[in-house]
Amino acid sequence: MTKSIQPLDRIAIALMLLLSLLIGLVIWQGDAVRPSVRNLTWKHIQNQEKDISLTDFTSQSYKIGAEYKTFILTFSRPMDTKSVEDNLKIKPTLAGTISWAGRRMGYTFTKPAPYGTSYTIQLQGAKDQFAATEGQKRSIQPFTSTFSTRDRVLLYIGANSEAYGRLVLYNLTQGQKKILSPKDLIVMDFEPYSNGEKILFSARTVNNPDLLSAQLYTVTTGISANSSSTTEAVGRIDLILDNKKYQNLKFDLSQDDQTVVVQRGKKDDPGDFGLWYVPTTPEPGAEKPTPKRLEKQPVGDFLITPDSKAVAVAQGQGTAIIALQEDTTKPLDFLPQYGLVQAFSPDGSQAAMVKFNPDYTRDLFLVTNQGEQKQLLKTTGSILSCQFDPTSPTLYCLLTQLVSREQYVEQPYLVAIDLKTAQQKPLLTLPAGQRNVEMSLSPDGLGLLFDEVEAVVNTSITLPPNTLKTDDGEAIANSSLWLLPISDQTTDKPEQLPLVGFHPRWLS
Repeated sequence: MTKSIQPLDRIAIALMLLLSLLIGLVIWQGDAVRPSVRNLTWKHIQNQEKDISLTDFTSQSYKIGAEYKTFILTFSRPMDTKSVEDNLKIKPTLAGTISWAGRRMGYTFTKPAPYGTSYTIQLQGAKDQFAATEGQKRSIQPFTSTFSTRDRVLLYIGANSEAYGRLVLYNLTQGQKKILSPKDLIVMDFEPYSNGEKILFSARTVNNPDLLSAQLYTVTTGISANSSSTTEAVGRIDLILDNKKYQNLKFDLSQDDQTVVVQRGKKDDPGDFGLWYVPTTPEPGAEKPTPKRLEKQPVGDFLITPDSKAVAVAQGQGTAIIALQEDTTKPLDFLPQYGLVQAFSPDGSQAAMVKFNPDYTRDLFLVTNQGEQKQLLKTTGSILSCQFDPTSPTLYCLLTQLVSREQYVEQPYLVAIDLKTAQQKPLLTLPAGQRNVEMSLSPDGLGLLFDEVEAVVNTSITLPPNTLKTDDGEAIANSSLWLLPISDQTTDKPEQLPLVGFHPRWLS
């Protein structure tokens, strides 16, 4: 007797036949899922990666600075590298090099992306690694992402009635000006935080003419790298270090924004003079950071190293490298022939150092962390400041040459030095007799800021307590700011900015 097939069995057989047919179609067709870009990551020059969601970049809510020179695309599957490289487009064009590690592709800019610009990354038509062997024409899902560089922003100390002695922020990209510090303070020096959100500055009160009465403050700029995050209000002041027991002189802020090193002298004991370091964030349970002494170290000019772990200090006829927050009684290194560090390269592999000679001339040397030493120039005048170009092996320096030995008159000038050949290229000669010139190289290497200070001629008159003064103690009558554009190692004529002030600095 034949057993009849039940309805449930018919359904099961039909489902099995259907699944077998679908499996056969999949095997015959192959993998039809298209490859895609899963993630975009930006890599910091100090090898730190910041994972930015594609949504953030599509909305242009995140702005990168010169410290991010590499973006990394992570794909959903192994890709045909040549097809990716041939089809990757960046508009406007940003030259760079490509490297691969499995499903990750890194694109490193040859030069930092110019500030104040929006960019689009596009990828379409690229194939995965197995498309050709499987006889498929499977291309990547079209990918588009946008990002912007930070605005071109500069800081300076105002010298007109509106912003006299106050810290001013000027956005060149948008043409906007903000006065950051209050009217009752005369700003003497400042350094911006690396993210541009705060400025560390020293200031005295308007009624106190004593240049040694400065206290250290921070002020918020209202700027944030990520515009989707909450920003602090502009001009919020916090006291970092008072002057009750000690005079606060020169200071330096570490690149990681975590430490301030301050030169201090005790008010009632002139012999108690040394370096202190102050964390920028208080310890758990404390309201304010606690300053700590760098023990048993003589005090000269100093500069925090780019890794933020040590400070280079001029000591007698040499320069010592002193560790921070560790054993400060013994130098990590000592360079006896160099009396001053002018600048470190951003990665810390090179330093511009000054050698003082017995005949009163000065030599500028390039010193590397591999022990190499190369003389770059000799001058009868002064080496006022130097900065490494982030876009090329070039060092920009502000120098002086002695034009009158009898009256000791110096003439400042700007020069670009090729670090490979030590060849000098004069950029601009400034009026003789001015020593209080300061310069600042933009983070994208496309412009030099400098000031032109006019000193008070009649020194016999009594000046008010709030009179602005240079580092040399000269009273300032007026000051103008200038921008020298730089492109492809050529320079244009300097442009006077519609700003009255001195001590210009680019915001990174």
